[in-house]
Amino acid sequence: MNQLLSGIRVLDLTRALAGPLCTALLSDFGADIIKVETRSGGDSSRQWPPFDGSDSLYFASVNRGKRSVALDMRSEQGRKLLRRMAVDVDVIVENFRPGVLADMGLDQESLAEDNPGVIVMSVSGFGPTGPEQFSPGLDQVAQGMSGLMSVTGAGDHTPMRVGIPIIDTVSGIYAALGITAALVSRGRDGAGHHVQTSLLESALSIMSFQAQNYLSTGRVAEPNGNTHPTITPYGTFDTADFPIIIATGSDRHWESLCQVLGDPELADRPEYRTGQSRLAHRDRLTKELLELLSVRPAAEWVTAIRASGIPCGPVHTIDQAFADPQVQALKMVQPMATPNGGEVPLVRGPFWVDDETLPIRNAPPMVLGQDTAEVLGEFGLSDEDIEGLRRDRVI
Repeated sequence: MNQLLSGIRVLDLTRALAGPLCTALLSDFGADIIKVETRSGGDSSRQWPPFDGSDSLYFASVNRGKRSVALDMRSEQGRKLLRRMAVDVDVIVENFRPGVLADMGLDQESLAEDNPGVIVMSVSGFGPTGPEQFSPGLDQVAQGMSGLMSVTGAGDHTPMRVGIPIIDTVSGIYAALGITAALVSRGRDGAGHHVQTSLLESALSIMSFQAQNYLSTGRVAEPNGNTHPTITPYGTFDTADFPIIIATGSDRHWESLCQVLGDPELADRPEYRTGQSRLAHRDRLTKELLELLSVRPAAEWVTAIRASGIPCGPVHTIDQAFADPQVQALKMVQPMATPNGGEVPLVRGPFWVDDETLPIRNAPPMVLGQDTAEVLGEFGLSDEDIEGLRRDRVI
């Protein structure tokens, strides 16, 4: 496959999840990701559960396709080594507090003379300005501060966090998008850029129509649990055995659903005829739908409702999700060999290019600094230089 980012070299100074996910996505497209970690401990997520033996699966989930270099970033020799690497890469990705990269002499302005085309991507907690710009930020803090938790959950179970670090994830995707846009721009004029995003900005940006509703009308959204806040029937519904998701996005869908459920006259009742009237009578409508759905199991309903052209699907646990025939057909899981002779199953990047999926280039670097000598050799250091750095405990 002609990898779209082949030849792009990235210095990855990030840790935890948002930054590492960003660089994992770049690796999926063929970029060479050099993950630089502190010599003492490395990426903090290496110590985070869950574990498979001594290996952090949290770390493994977002560090596929990278090589690990471990060095003492606080020492003078370590800083010089980082600088040497920074002047010979295309992209630097970091998620330090604002200003830390500049203190290290690795910001775009400091590198402008030696590497004028370098692209620096910064991911922070709260952005580069404002009263909280230097405060530490984490995923759930951004979920709470953005209003996302206030519209998640239902009844006594709200506010509720999303079940994965969704803001870290979105921030990583946004960061990868910002980098690719800067690379396109550099291809036109050769100039580098400093691109920034933050957890808080990412969280606010995905509030979509809930945010727009408030900004335009002043209405503050309330949590709706597993039910769409403005469209009905659209959400999770119980059947004879397991719940399913039904999403009627139009009057045509609604009429088709009534046909499938065996009660076509339901669609013509005045209180259910339009989307607005269905929303106004949601509770009564839901009760009637549950009575109809209770006579058949979930699998039968999913098949019948999908056949009518209405989006519908099961509510899976994680094991059921990976056993789903559609998921298996996509071959989302790729087993990768590890340096110790084992194997780790990894979720590939969610992309297809020219009718082919993107391969995972190599397993996550589970051994801290396992590629240090190889990478430093590519930056022009001799075996003697590398051995000297090792003796001096810089690497």
